[in-house]
Amino acid sequence: MFVQLVHAGLTNTLLLYTLALAGWSFVIFFRRSEITPAYWGAFAICCGMFGLQFVLGLLLALGSGTDVRWVHYLYGTLGVITLPAAFGFTRGRGTFQEALVYAVVLLFIAGVVARARVTAVLALPGL
Repeated sequence: MFVQLVHAGLTNTLLLYTLALAGWSFVIFFRRSEITPAYWGAFAICCGMFGLQFVLGLLLALGSGTDVRWVHYLYGTLGVITLPAAFGFTRGRGTFQEALVYAVVLLFIAGVVARARVTAVLALPGL
């Protein structure tokens, strides 16, 4: 039960965090400034939170056998691989053009997180 609550709470945190980071990315893009080390740190934290969310989801799937639709697992996997893939796609450059790529990817991931939460709530009405 504790892991399930942390998993659900982290989902809300990820949704808000990805939206905030996308907003920061748009600010960097429209100001035409370079990506700062603080942004990279926030980006790394976001990647780490997705990794933790994935591990918690695996613990739930293997341990308690929660009944969620298969697409929920697809959303979780997509969340883990998309941000590092965007970093690889941009080759880690920190110009304002890459900030737009991160902004769009983060908005996409925020939508994925919102959809993953809906699929979990439909399967687990108590959360």
